[in-house]
Amino acid sequence: MTAITFRFIASALFLVLASHGVRAQDVQGIEICTAEKTMERRTSCLQSNVNFLKATITKAALENQQKIDAANRQIEALKTTVAGLQKTVEQLQAAKVQPAKDTPSKDQPKDNAKGAPAK
Repeated sequence: MTAITFRFIASALFLVLASHGVRAQDVQGIEICTAEKTMERRTSCLQSNVNFLKATITKAALENQQKIDAANRQIEALKTTVAGLQKTVEQLQAAKVQPAKDTPSKDQPKDNAKGAPAK
């Protein structure tokens, strides 16, 4: 067995154990290959473990990608909502400024009662 294969198996096993919690070296789906006496059976056992780990990693990667995609869709929807709310706030601020211009300001003198001459 090459060093690369061993590293791959060790890394994959670590990922599986880390994601499911460590339970006394018992991982469901992983066979104990040290009990096999012949090299062919041991190799077959190890290959079975590698295939299981690849499938598990692929499944986890797919699930995580789906979660990321859903989060990205939600982020885009929230961005659209925020843009709409910003536009509404701008419109409300503009509407608030307009009536203030229409009403007489406090600095301007008020007209006296109905055409009475000023003293």
